[in-house]
Amino acid sequence: MGHRAAIVGAGHTRFGALDEGPRALLRTAVDQAFASVDRGAERARVGEAFLATLGFGGWQIGNSSTLLGEESGLVGVPTTRVENACASGGFAVRAGVRALEEGRSDLVLVAGLEKMTDLRAPRRRYWLGVSGDTEWERLAGLTFAGVYGLIASAYAHRHPGARDAMAEVAAKNHENGRHNPNAHFQKAVSREEVLRAPRVADPLGLLDCCPVSDGAAALLLARPDRAREFTDTPVFLEGLGAASDRLAVQERPDVTRFAATRRAGEAAFQEARMGRSQVSFLEVHDCFTIAELLALEDLGFAGPGEAVSMTLSGATRPGGRLPVNPDGGLKAKGHPIGATGVSQVYEVFLQLRAAAGARQVPGAETALAHNVGGAGATATVSLFRRG
Repeated sequence: MGHRAAIVGAGHTRFGALDEGPRALLRTAVDQAFASVDRGAERARVGEAFLATLGFGGWQIGNSSTLLGEESGLVGVPTTRVENACASGGFAVRAGVRALEEGRSDLVLVAGLEKMTDLRAPRRRYWLGVSGDTEWERLAGLTFAGVYGLIASAYAHRHPGARDAMAEVAAKNHENGRHNPNAHFQKAVSREEVLRAPRVADPLGLLDCCPVSDGAAALLLARPDRAREFTDTPVFLEGLGAASDRLAVQERPDVTRFAATRRAGEAAFQEARMGRSQVSFLEVHDCFTIAELLALEDLGFAGPGEAVSMTLSGATRPGGRLPVNPDGGLKAKGHPIGATGVSQVYEVFLQLRAAAGARQVPGAETALAHNVGGAGATATVSLFRRG
């Protein structure tokens, strides 16, 4: 089929508990994206823009996409809000690609944003919970961490060593986050510290959970045939899959398999005509440590239960055969909900241009980005190649 789109510019704020408000975060990420383009990225060339956000806390729950136009200097350009819970960013990228393919624009802006730390803990739990089944799971008292705790319990019951593998995911991603100046956490933790941490939702402890973060990220997407008008080093999006599943985990035949990820992954690989052995590194949605193990299996890089030995062997560390989350992932980099899927593509953009500094994956030529909404109810998978 050929290239679907080209990434020609990208910007990113620090993730963490930040003083800046939503407008300032958006403006910073977008300004960086435009500044990163080598040439020709006049704002007047942007024909459409998309904002990924849950609207956490209700700060601007209606018509929030217009703020993207205001803070980007694009008032008058069609702007659309995309919301699919934690997969909002991946679906916004998908919307941007489709806008390019309609042929009405040479350049599209995609941004992701969330301001999460201003709320008190009970309200945070409420807003995190709205991405799951509110009819049964929430009425039964399940938190978002509680759902993943049940998934982790079922997985660990079947696969010996799973708890140690989850601890390795946390330790590995915190080590990666030390080399990412935008990461929420830039401090190493050991497997032993992860295992000793206070329990949140057994078997998951505090260090198995991603943080609540503020932040924004932005991308400039160009039509593939126009990419070199903007840069000599574009990153091409080769395949893009998206899928959904039942919202409530109790309605699924197996809580340790995310069918949406499997379907989206198969679609992306088929479209890109790429084999899994060709992928240089992965950006996967590790909102909890168990989620990284599930992603390796659902994406076809490991069989059922095999993610345990794969992870414990060091294969997913930076020097391993398949590095996973070199930016620290959600676990250490942070998880501002709407920004996460866009941030994953930002990391792909840096890595495939050999511009990731101390966390650079040597010789990276291809990459996969995997973004999940809720407890696996929605997912996108994208495959990229260096231009």
